Amino acid sequence: MLYLLLKSLGWLTAHTPEGALRACAVMGGDFIFYCLPRRRRLILSNLHHAFPERPPAWQRAIGRESCRRLIETGLLSLATPFLDEARYRRIIAAAPELVAAFQLHHAEPAATLICSPHLAYWEAQTAMALVVPGPFPEFGTIFRPLDNPAADALVKTSRERFGFRLLSRKEGFAEALKILRRRGFVGILFDQNAGLQGALTTLFDRVCSTTELPGLMAEKFNARVYGIFPRRTGFWRVEIGVQRLEHDGTSAAVTLGLNRWLETLLRGDDNLCASWLWAHDRWRNQDMPARRLRLEAKRNLLSADLAARGLTTAPRRTRIWIRLPNWLGDVVMALPLLRAIRVSRPDAEITLVAAKPFLPLLESWAIADRLRALPPRGAGYFRHFRALRHEHPDVWLLFTNSLRGDLEARLTGCRQRFGLVRPGKPRPLLTHAWRLPADYDERTHHQLELWESFLRHFGLEAAPDRSPVAAVTPAAAPASARIGLICGSENTPAKRWPVAHWRALIDALPERTFVLFGTAKDTAITREVAAGFAPGRVIDLAGKTDLPGFARELGGCALLVTNDTGGMHLANALGVPLIGLFGPTNPVRTGPVFAAPVQILQAPGSAPTGGGALADLAPETVVAALRALRPATQS
Repeated sequence: MLYLLLKSLGWLTAHTPEGALRACAVMGGDFIFYCLPRRRRLILSNLHHAFPERPPAWQRAIGRESCRRLIETGLLSLATPFLDEARYRRIIAAAPELVAAFQLHHAEPAATLICSPHLAYWEAQTAMALVVPGPFPEFGTIFRPLDNPAADALVKTSRERFGFRLLSRKEGFAEALKILRRRGFVGILFDQNAGLQGALTTLFDRVCSTTELPGLMAEKFNARVYGIFPRRTGFWRVEIGVQRLEHDGTSAAVTLGLNRWLETLLRGDDNLCASWLWAHDRWRNQDMPARRLRLEAKRNLLSADLAARGLTTAPRRTRIWIRLPNWLGDVVMALPLLRAIRVSRPDAEITLVAAKPFLPLLESWAIADRLRALPPRGAGYFRHFRALRHEHPDVWLLFTNSLRGDLEARLTGCRQRFGLVRPGKPRPLLTHAWRLPADYDERTHHQLELWESFLRHFGLEAAPDRSPVAAVTPAAAPASARIGLICGSENTPAKRWPVAHWRALIDALPERTFVLFGTAKDTAITREVAAGFAPGRVIDLAGKTDLPGFARELGGCALLVTNDTGGMHLANALGVPLIGLFGPTNPVRTGPVFAAPVQILQAPGSAPTGGGALADLAPETVVAALRALRPATQS
C-alpha cells in the first residue's frame, strides 16, 4: 500500500508545474512553523541557542524558511524516480570546488570521504555524476533503509540511477571499507545526535554526541575528507559544493573538524543556514531524562575540542533553571546539590529562581550564572513567567512541591520540567517525575537525601559538596567574645525555647557577649530576652539586618545557639559552630548538613525523629553542651 502511495504521489509531483509545487512548499512549511507549536518551539530554541546574538526577527525568518525547504526537499524526493536526466540537469549544478575535487581524484586517486550534514536537498547529491566531467568514480553512500521493503526498493532504485551505490547502515559498512580500500568515494552523514555511541563534542558551543564514523574511516585509510553542501539557488535549483577538510589523520581531528566546518558554514551564509534542518533536535543526546544531569557518550572529546578552540572550560550554553524553595533553611540545604549539578554539568548556564530577599545570599555563593527574582504576587505574576519564553530554558528543576511552581515552569515553555511526586499528590504539569516509593519513610531520611535521590534518578553523579562556604567578612567585634542566639522560629511557638531559658543561659555565662538575631516579627521575643542586662552585654539585632548583614553578623560569632530555623542552616553553611535545639521538629529530616561543628539537643524523652516539648530542655543542659563545644572551636 505504501509503495503504491509513494509511486502515485511521486508521479503526480513530477508532473505538477513547479509554480504549484512552490506554493505547496510555502504552505506546508508555514503549516509546520505556525500550526505545530512544539515543533516551532524546538526550531526557535535551536536557533536562539546557536545564534543568541541575532535578533528574534532573523531567527523567525530562518526557522520559517527552513520549514519551507524541508517540504521542498520532500517533494523533490518523491519526484526523483520520475525525473529524467534532462530535467535533473536543470535542477542541479556543480560548483567549481566540486569539479576540482573530482579532477584531483582522477589525477591522484585516493580513498575519499564525502561527509554530508543535515542540509536540505540531500536527494540532489545522488545525481552528481550528471554534472561532473570525466568518468564517475566508484561511489558508495551509507544510508538508513526504510522499514517497508517495497518502499525501500523504490528509493534505492531511484537514487542509484546515476552511478551511486546505496549501502545499508545495517549491512553495508564492510562494502564501504572495501570501496575506500580501492581508493573510491564513500558518502556518509555526519550527525550530532549519535546517542551513547558517539563522542562528546560541541556544536555552536553546546555539548552534543557526534558520530565518529567519518573520523574512524579517515584514520584507517588516511582518506581525503570533504564536507558537501547543496546550495539552493531557486526552487528545485541546487548548486553542489564541497570543501576539503585538512586534518592530521586522527579520528578526533576529523570528528572535531567537521563540526567546526559546519559551524563556520552556517554562521557565514544565511542561505545555507536556512537549509539546515533546524526542526530536528541535534542536541538530543543530552536531553535524555535519565542522564539529563550528566554528560555521557562512548568517548569524550570535550578536552580536545576546547583545546582546539583555545578554551579551558566548556561554554555554558545548556540552560538549566532551578526553582528554589520558599524558605531560607531549605534554600541553604539545597546548596550542596547545586554544587553537584555544577560539577556534573560544567556546560550548564545555571539560573536560580528564588524569592528576591535571597538573591544577595545566592550571589555571594557564586554557584549560579544568573539569578531571577520571583515577581510580586498579583495580577501580573504568571504573565511574568510567560514573558520568559523568549529565553528558551532547556531544563527546569523544581525543588518546590506546589502547583504554582509547576505552572511557573510550564508557562516559560520549557520542554523538560523535573520534579518529585509523592503518593496521592499528582503533579500533571511536570514532564519528568521521580515518584517517591510508597515505602519511603521521609521521617527517617534527611531532606537533602530526598532531593539527592530525586536528582540521581535523572543522572546526577557528583556527590553533594557539604563544605562550608567561603568565610564571610566578620562583624567588628572579636569572634571570641560573641555568642549568637536565635530565639524566634518563623511564627511557630512550639519550636521556640522559652524566654526564661534563654535568659538563664545568658546568666550562666557572665563573661560572654551575646548577639540576638531574628526577623522584625521576633523583636517582641528578643526584647524580653535582652531586658535588664548591662549595656553591651546583650546586643539585640532582631529586625535590624537584611540577609547579607545577618550572614556577616553570624560569621562574626564564635558559637551559635539556635532554635530549628533558617538561620541555623545559614550559620551551619558559614561554618559557625552551633547547638541546635529541637522539640517537636525532626532533626533527622531537617538537621544541619554542612561539615562544621554541630550538636543537636532534643527535649528529654524525644524520639530521634522529634516530638518532644522544647520547654522541657533545661538551660543547664544547653550550658554544659556549650562549654563542651567551646574548646574545640577556639584557636
